[in-house]
Amino acid sequence: MSSTPQPGGPRRIALTGGIGTGKSTVRAAFAARGVPTIDADTLARSALAPGTPGLAAVVARFGRGVLDGAGTLDRSVLAGIVFADAAARLDLEAIVHPPVREATERWFASLATQASPIAIADIPLLYEVGRARDFSAVIVAACAPDTQLARVMARDGASAADVQRRIASQLPLEEKIRRANYVIRTDGTFEDTDAQVQALYERLLAHP
Repeated sequence: MSSTPQPGGPRRIALTGGIGTGKSTVRAAFAARGVPTIDADTLARSALAPGTPGLAAVVARFGRGVLDGAGTLDRSVLAGIVFADAAARLDLEAIVHPPVREATERWFASLATQASPIAIADIPLLYEVGRARDFSAVIVAACAPDTQLARVMARDGASAADVQRRIASQLPLEEKIRRANYVIRTDGTFEDTDAQVQALYERLLAHP
């Protein structure tokens, strides 16, 4: 269950789902309608940029082998470590999630209700890290398992086994769907997804 956040500013909505289930497409569709959005993955990248305390903590935990020749985080190397080791993944999350959460809170606090009555944060691990309570409603982007697998393999050039390990590291999509307030299916065309976003957008505006 999600709870109503403190009053002031737009209504806080979370967008989540599994890897490759279409979260970015759904977020972009809301943004196209003037809804302020923020992406936790982008914030996570910023938290691990060169010179940040986050990157220093990652190197201290995982070693300099996770850096490329320029001293930038090699995300593919780090992913190979954390998706094969649950303890390593938890250690990484403990480094990344606090600054991401703080940045998200600052962003929401900066928004004025007059600009938009709702604002959406795209947080892939919303349920895994217990953040659903920070939002008044949760939207899950969902698709069929075979579609999800094919999308991530094509996008990342990864093997089926690698993608399945990444999917298995997250809360099952079926459970996210069960917990969510709203679900948008992304199995169909972009037009179909966009139509669902429009319907939900209208619903969210009508029922603050």
